[in-house]
Formats: sequence, structure tokens, C-alpha cells
Amino acid sequence: MKLVQTAIGEEEYQLLRHRATSEGKTIKEVAREALRAHPLPDRVNSKDPVFHAFPLLRAKGKTTWGSRDQDDLLYRRSR
Repeated sequence: MKLVQTAIGEEEYQLLRHRATSEGKTIKEVAREALRAHPLPDRVNSKDPVFHAFPLLRAKGKTTWGSRDQDDLLYRRSR
């Protein structure tokens, strides 16, 4: 678990405190619920090699190592 601290205005603090009190929760619980209710955008990096590297294998036929070594092939990692 990570600790996150921030400064908020008096009005925001009063809103959090009022909601926490009225729901019988701590300010921390109310703040966590607010964060979970507003999920971060799930974005794709279009420059990621996984979208531009195909075909990974030029040879025809069955390969047994393709999925095992896909990160090495995509990201040019050496063993």
C-alpha cells in the first residue's frame, strides 16, 4: 500500500468531513471511495512495438518458442 498526501481547500475538507460524519466513516474512507468512483483513463500507447511488430516470425510451420520469447522479440531484449 502507498501513502498519498495532498492539500485541499477548506470547502473540500468540509464536504469530506460532513459526508464522513453523516455516513459514520472516516475522512480516509470517504476519500478512497471518491477516488475509486473516478477511475483513471485506460489508454493504449499506440507507439508500443506490440502493435507494429507483426509478424514476429517469418518462418512457416509450428514454433514452440514464440509465445515464450515474445517480449524479447518485441522489445529487443537480449538474454
